[in-house]
Amino acid sequence: MTVYVDEILDWTLVAQARGLRHTHWCHLTADTEGELHAFAARLGLRRSWFQRKDANDVGWHYDVTPNKRAQAVRLGAQEVDHGFIARLMDHRRRERDGIPSGGFACGNDPNAVMTDGDRKAIKDFAAFLEQRAAERPAP
Repeated sequence: MTVYVDEILDWTLVAQARGLRHTHWCHLTADTEGELHAFAARLGLRRSWFQRKDANDVGWHYDVTPNKRAQAVRLGAQEVDHGFIARLMDHRRRERDGIPSGGFACGNDPNAVMTDGDRKAIKDFAAFLEQRAAERPAP
């Protein structure tokens, strides 16, 4: 199961405009919706908090607060940056539209694809995150 969380951001203006209680959150998503919902249930998230505009929306996710993010990481979610999430959404969009991508698009060029070096860097970073997670003291 591969679940991802990006960085916590300050969403104060959005929260105030929508009358939300929390002002800082991040996004929790996964390779598949099934994986995401199973993981969200383990976190104690309500299914009604799932965000998907319509059947064609590739940006489906849950918003999670800093405490839930920390819990998600302890449960095995991979920490990623916003760029990774953007590339994941692009990959989903291409998959939905039947456009072969050869992998995630890189940078601002939608026709560029990741090189073997890019894939190695991502694999090495994932290994680093796993090692760092293993070294964390148990709560």
